[in-house]
Amino acid sequence: MANFYDFSVTTAKGEEIKMADFKGKVVLIVNTATGCGFTPQYTPIEQMYKDYHSKGLEILDIPCNQFGGQAPGSDDEIHEFCTVHYNTTFPQMKKSDVNGDNQLPLFKYLKEQQGFKGFGESKMAQFMKQHLSKIDPNYEKNSDIKWNFTKFVVDKNGNVVARFEPTEDMAVVENCIKALL
Repeated sequence: MANFYDFSVTTAKGEEIKMADFKGKVVLIVNTATGCGFTPQYTPIEQMYKDYHSKGLEILDIPCNQFGGQAPGSDDEIHEFCTVHYNTTFPQMKKSDVNGDNQLPLFKYLKEQQGFKGFGESKMAQFMKQHLSKIDPNYEKNSDIKWNFTKFVVDKNGNVVARFEPTEDMAVVENCIKALL
């Protein structure tokens, strides 16, 4: 059976990044989009990178255009947007699918390890529930990524320990990461 360290992803520049290179580190993996209501989450994600990278946090930003076409640009355009508007410094991968026939094998694995558990009860969570129930009335019954800015946390031993939907308070994500470092 595969484990986290068996996978790799490709950077926007075409370089392969092996998850095995992250042994002993905590990894936050997030599918992103530049034109999404959750795009401002780049700010706290970048702050976490600044605060915890030297303590062993790695972040993998994987742009995805599968949700509302909210990441339509090229890899270079997406990178420019993120660095100009959010001053991001963490690694950005090649735009990729996270669901369906062309999904990254890494995302298939992540979803098998941590399925969908709901959006919570916030106002935005209620909006997401209503929105997704129109697209797929059975969205709650599968582990697919539901929207941009879904986050997975992998511990220092390669265990996928958490999945956070985009509606989760970023302070909760940060507390999870701090506890693992």
